[in-house]
Amino acid sequence: MEFCTAINCMSGQTQLPVLYFLRERFKATYVDMITEPGPDLILAKQTSLTLVQSILSRVDISVRGHGSRGIGVVAHHECSGNPAGKTEQMVHLQGAVRFLKMHYADVEIIALWVDENGRVTEVKVE
Repeated sequence: MEFCTAINCMSGQTQLPVLYFLRERFKATYVDMITEPGPDLILAKQTSLTLVQSILSRVDISVRGHGSRGIGVVAHHECSGNPAGKTEQMVHLQGAVRFLKMHYADVEIIALWVDENGRVTEVKVE
């Protein structure tokens, strides 16, 4: 059994597209779903240590307990948890990936954007 991890928005509109994308991208059977409203903003800004620790503790279970082979961080169009526009959310995604790489240096971490049509695109992280 191969696992990967999604740090996804709680929005129902992102769940299935992200699941299908990550299963294919990481060649995984299962996707551990960690959901919060606006997770890219939470991880980029780290203003709520409680939320950050909650996300990290769940990622730890996926990575250490399930041997997750990759992590995808998600942002999406018209997010209620992060109402910023796409340009600003791209900055948040970059920050979220950089933050996660400090904790999970041995795991591939990617950034994903889900558009208004439910299409998932992998975003280049610089």
